[in-house]
Amino acid sequence: MITVRSLHIYPVKSCRGIDVDSAEVTATGFKHDRRWMVVGADGTFLSQRTQPELARVTTRIAGGRLILGVAGHRPLEIAIDRSSDDHRLVKVWSDTCEAIGEGRESAEWFSSLLGLSCELVRHPEAGIRQVDRTCADPGDRVAFADGFPFLLISQASIDELNRRLAEPVPADRFRANIVVHGCRTHAEDEWSTLTIGGIGFRVAKPCSRCVVVTTDQNDGTRSAEPLRTLATYRTVNHKVLFGQNLVHRGTGVVRIGDEVRPKTPQQP
Repeated sequence: MITVRSLHIYPVKSCRGIDVDSAEVTATGFKHDRRWMVVGADGTFLSQRTQPELARVTTRIAGGRLILGVAGHRPLEIAIDRSSDDHRLVKVWSDTCEAIGEGRESAEWFSSLLGLSCELVRHPEAGIRQVDRTCADPGDRVAFADGFPFLLISQASIDELNRRLAEPVPADRFRANIVVHGCRTHAEDEWSTLTIGGIGFRVAKPCSRCVVVTTDQNDGTRSAEPLRTLATYRTVNHKVLFGQNLVHRGTGVVRIGDEVRPKTPQQP
């Protein structure tokens, strides 16, 4: 039987994630997942691709507040539902979408950390960012994730990669929302749909990997691996593919231990 092995939420895009036992599925993905994002002075998103030190920022949600921390800086606390008239447009790749500024204190905190002018913004509860329609239906929404509400990978696929590496890497390198186990290596490549906890998911497209997977998610340091090894056996059309992007159908709660029921295109 295939089951959910672990669940992960990343409140701030490219900052450290939170391991959870259960997660609420909302219209845009897991509740609070990629709801916040750091943007540069021009409103364009910043990520570990160019700012690997974002991996050092820990995230926690408690008492109705988002709490951020990093060594050498005082903690930053932000009310999750604070009211603000600071609405603006920001960019995530080719998408221009709505955002709410989180104020001067958070801007100064991140600017000091990264050594450049930037600020923290929040995705509005009612904000509309359409998932790429070539891979999703009209009305499918996402917050500030790169492109899709969910990323899934199997533990078997991670284990096979680590078998090929001189030094194994932890699962957090791949920043998945859902890690499953009980299936064979790369079985997720063959799935077209799946059900977890009574919620339906459709496999939209494989996840194309970049320099982020070479970034240690504790200290932000980089090496050539595991991207170099992945490129030797997971390259398709000049892209390194590892894991699957999902679009969900419906809302509810997903829990560790939930059965995962996949279907392939050949199955009814």
